[in-house]
Amino acid sequence: MDTSIENSVILFIDIINDFDFDGSDKLLEHTENILPGLKKLRQFGKENDIPIIYVNDHYGFWQADFRKIINHCENSRNQHIIQELKPDDSDYFLIKPQHSAFFQTPLHALLNDLGRTHLIMAGIAGDICILFTAKDAYMYKYTMHVPENCMASEEKDGNDYALYLMHSVMKTLVDPI
Repeated sequence: MDTSIENSVILFIDIINDFDFDGSDKLLEHTENILPGLKKLRQFGKENDIPIIYVNDHYGFWQADFRKIINHCENSRNQHIIQELKPDDSDYFLIKPQHSAFFQTPLHALLNDLGRTHLIMAGIAGDICILFTAKDAYMYKYTMHVPENCMASEEKDGNDYALYLMHSVMKTLVDPI
C-alpha cells in the first residue's frame, strides 16, 4: 500500500449494516465481493498499529456502543460479514446522523487529536456515504486512499462513478490493496 503509515488512519464506514432496505440484496452481494479486501485492510491496520475508526449509522440508538448496534443489525444474511469485521476494544467507534462521517460527529477532532492527516477509507455505500465523507475530507485538506476493492454500492455504475469523482476531483488514490 502506497501510503505513509505514521499519519494514516483507517475509516470503516457503515460496515455494521442490517441490509434491511430497498436495494439491500444488491448491496449485500457487492459487500460480500469486497470482504477479502476489507479483511486484508483491517489486518494491515492491526499489523502496522494504524488506528481504525468505525463510523456507523446509529440505527436509532444514539449511543456509540458498537455492541448494541451489532446486536440490532446482525442477522443470518450478514452475520459472516459482521463477525469478520466487527470492531474490537482497541478500535474507535463513532455514530453518524447522516451520510458523511464528518457531519455532526467528532471525527475531525479525533483525527486532529491522533495527529492523522491521511485517511484510508473503506465500506459501504460507496456512492453515498463514502463519497460524501471524501468530499468533506477533501475540504478539510486530508489526503485519501479509497481502495477500489474495499468499497461497494448497490449499483456498480454508481460505485465506479464515485471512485472516478474521488480520484479525478479530490485526488484520492483508488489503487486496490
